[in-house]
Amino acid sequence: MYTYSQEHKKYLKRKRKDKWIIISCQILILIFFLLLWEVAAHYQWINTFLSSSPSLIVKTFSSLLANNDLFTHIGVTLYETVVSFGIATILGLIISILLWWCPRIAKIADPYLTVLNSLPKVALGPLIIIWVGASTNSIIFMALLISIFVSIMNIYHDFVETDRHYIILLKSLGAKKRDIFFKAVLPANISNIINNLKINISMAFIGVIMGELLVSKKGLGYLIMYGSQVFNINLVISSVFILGILSFSFYYLICLLEKIIQKKNC
Repeated sequence: MYTYSQEHKKYLKRKRKDKWIIISCQILILIFFLLLWEVAAHYQWINTFLSSSPSLIVKTFSSLLANNDLFTHIGVTLYETVVSFGIATILGLIISILLWWCPRIAKIADPYLTVLNSLPKVALGPLIIIWVGASTNSIIFMALLISIFVSIMNIYHDFVETDRHYIILLKSLGAKKRDIFFKAVLPANISNIINNLKINISMAFIGVIMGELLVSKKGLGYLIMYGSQVFNINLVISSVFILGILSFSFYYLICLLEKIIQKKNC
């Protein structure tokens, strides 16, 4: 049975300690911010009509729960986010592989990818509604446009930056392009692909909310728009707070996936 050395045990203990310190600090910062916000609202240092407060947000949550609306809106936003995130991730990976496989196509597509990524997607909103229709599909399409080009450019760049010396060595040993990709390029970029997932999920949320602001009658983006129209700041900030929780949850799930993959590769 393998036993760790005393130095390694100390290293693992120090690493666990650092992890708990970081988590504790993150939680304490959040608690301090919420307490300061509530105290400022209680003593009227800030105008709660314009900035709300944690207690008012809790009341808004309770009201939405009582009306059975909260989980309906969350479900709609989650569905649109997961679908757009999944499509963007799969298409981004496939297109990146194609560009790496065919450098000539990559050189041809490079300026177009840059231009398409820089286009203001909100300005294209009316066109998207005309093309796809004022429905869930247009929201998913909006989120897809926002995330897919970033995904392609990031993953392709990581593929190209794979250790050239290692690739040259494989070529000198007679390895085919398929072998080079699956045995060198892809394994070397697993962590980069995981990091791209973290970016993709945030871009998907941004795209979905932007789409819901334009055409939706359900979802957190709709609540934000409706709250702004009737000047219900509590509803707006509550919806933003829920978005933050959902975004963190997806980020945490991706981090868990990253740890599982790292353990398998060890």
